[in-house]
Amino acid sequence: MFRRLASKLPAGVKDRLRRILGALRVGGLRLFSMNGFLAGVYFAFFSRRFRREHRAVLRGRLRYYRNLEGGGRSSPQLRRNIHRLEKGLVMRPRRPVFAEGFIGETVLAYERARGNADYSPDELQWASHVLDAYFEAVEETRVIAAARRKYGSFAQPVSAPDRFGRAESRPYPRSRLPETSVAFDDLLMLFLRRRSVRWYLSDPVPIELIRKAVDAAALAPSACNRQPFRFIITTDPDQAHAIAACAGGTVGFAQQLPALIVVVGDLSAYPFERDRHLIYIDSALASMQLMLAAETLGLATCPINWPDVEPAERKIQQILEFEPHERVIMLIAIGYGDPEGGVPFSQKKQGDLLSEEFRPK
Repeated sequence: MFRRLASKLPAGVKDRLRRILGALRVGGLRLFSMNGFLAGVYFAFFSRRFRREHRAVLRGRLRYYRNLEGGGRSSPQLRRNIHRLEKGLVMRPRRPVFAEGFIGETVLAYERARGNADYSPDELQWASHVLDAYFEAVEETRVIAAARRKYGSFAQPVSAPDRFGRAESRPYPRSRLPETSVAFDDLLMLFLRRRSVRWYLSDPVPIELIRKAVDAAALAPSACNRQPFRFIITTDPDQAHAIAACAGGTVGFAQQLPALIVVVGDLSAYPFERDRHLIYIDSALASMQLMLAAETLGLATCPINWPDVEPAERKIQQILEFEPHERVIMLIAIGYGDPEGGVPFSQKKQGDLLSEEFRPK
């Protein structure tokens, strides 16, 4: 009704109303941004923009604590604590006693994981190798002795080489890293070649190639090695179109995407609100690695921005049936690029537009 009334107003009156409303909006932002309490009042009563995130963070915390009892093929708590032990083992100088505050819960998490027949064998092997190294290196205290006795009561898993042929999953010196023939100029050419491609051939995209790129993405760093994300893949063009159409900015090219990846962040990896942004950081690191890997496999990609827009969130959640603690990070179009399809030049920032040397005053 208000829009119909506004449409009948003279142009001059409309302009004045827009200026008044604009001034009120800026004044309101100035008021509510003065402190944290007023900001909370604003988002509690005048804006619902963060309500989905608020609920997702709380549901993630709830799921985290429920997962401590076991279940699932991976444990964020165990992954985090084992990585913390690794960091303690590589410290210089290494402390004779460390991790007393969490070694008990780590051994308990390991026990629960061992009791789960569906648990990842690679993760179990990594945990056992690092725990072995920890108990070999650390000095005895009452707390550590109790954890050692409990850990020693478990039958150890059989060691098996991973896909890179590595039989040991414990920390190692940097000198043992594999050699690489990739020079800086080669890497730079790969960066130049990986452009956001929006036009694709209709050729089917082998799921095996996409999974190969995903496996490469798994080698990206993440905070405490929790890897709080998953990739949902569709190689069905109709599904790819339906999902891509949920995002803004895809009109005109979404209908010809041969395949699509949805990057989903998992807030159940964290017990505290302070870590809620890590799903975006870690997912972005892995996604860039995935897109570079895809380029070397002959596949073109295009990351599709996913702003927090409630109608779009509801629509994609209906299609993919996410858990409440999961959040879409981005979409990635993937397929065989059309050689005749246009690619934006997209000039990038250089030099002092992008970096500056810090000089203390």
